Formats: sequence, C-alpha cells, structure tokens
Amino acid sequence: MANIFIISAPSGCGKTSLVKALLESMSDLCASISHTTRTPRPGEVDGENYHFVSKEKFNDMCSEGAFVEHAEVFGNYYGSAKKSISKELEQNKDVILEIDWQGAQQVKQNVAALSIFILPPTKEALLSRLQGRGQDSQEIINKRMADAESEMSHFYEFDFVVFNDDFDTALEDLKHIIFSARLTLKEQSYKYNNLLKQLI
Repeated sequence: MANIFIISAPSGCGKTSLVKALLESMSDLCASISHTTRTPRPGEVDGENYHFVSKEKFNDMCSEGAFVEHAEVFGNYYGSAKKSISKELEQNKDVILEIDWQGAQQVKQNVAALSIFILPPTKEALLSRLQGRGQDSQEIINKRMADAESEMSHFYEFDFVVFNDDFDTALEDLKHIIFSARLTLKEQSYKYNNLLKQLI
C-alpha cells in the first residue's frame, strides 16, 4: 500500500531542488508527471517532464473526471491524472505531487493524501533567494514576493511544515515524514497482514 504526498511551497523556497534530491535518494518514490497544454521548452521530453496535450484533449480529460487536480496558469492548463498516479501506486511506489496550495485542496477532496508545505526561514532569506537568481527585474521580484506572502498564509491547511533554512536538514525532515507515513497502523497492517494474524 503506497501513499500520495503533496509538496507545496512559494517560489524561491527550494521545493524543486528538495524534491529532486528526495527522488534521487529514494528508489521507491516517484513524482507524478503532469499533463499540460503549454508548448514544450527546449530540452523537455514528452512523458518525462510533462505529458504535452492539446487544449481540446485536456478539456476532454476534465469532462471525463480524469484529474485529481487541475489549474490554469498564465493561459496554460496543468493537471495531475488519476490514471498516472494509480499506475505508480499499484507498483507500490509512493507518489509526490508537486503542486500549489489550490491544487492541494482539490487533491484532498478526491483522494487520500498527506500534504507538506515548505517555508523559508525568514522573508529576508526568501527575498535574497529571489534576487540571487539574477534573472528578473525588481518589479517581477516584488510581485513574486507578494505572491509568496499570499501563498504562505495557507500553510496551516497542510499536515506537515518544513522550514528550508539548511538544505540537508530540510531534506532529512522530508525523508522522516515519508518514513513515518509508512509506519502507520494502516500501512503496517496491510504490509504485515499475515504476520499479524500469526502474532495475535
């Protein structure tokens, strides 16, 4: 029996790097590959980075109830397909959904999932990380900060909170959450059903 883990965070909190490191360190964990209507960027591979589909196909999937969550971002649609998630769960792999707080709300209405929110240690640290990218104008950075503050106000809706002050510590915290979820009564009863029958 496998689990679904939602991992959310504002831009600049290191979520993508943490999830990448988590996946590299745990072979029985995978990330759900989202469907999107946006055009592939250079180097992106269909079925590896995203499942790239037309808006018509995406709308058809929505009508069929194929997604556990979906959203429109800057004119493009993104969604996590039930079929893709179920396929991984059936192979006894825990699945990570790397989505925002709104997507997390949708998922929890559709399936059982544990949610994790990643926060920066301070607003100053977050601003420094956004500025450190060196890619955006001050206007864009200010908007990202405002968006981040709005997103951070939803942390209380999640089951776990991890502060990314030190990368290695935050990564270990994420691992502990996943390991602990695998030791619940429900999980252990499923995994060791025959043994428990012998013991009790």
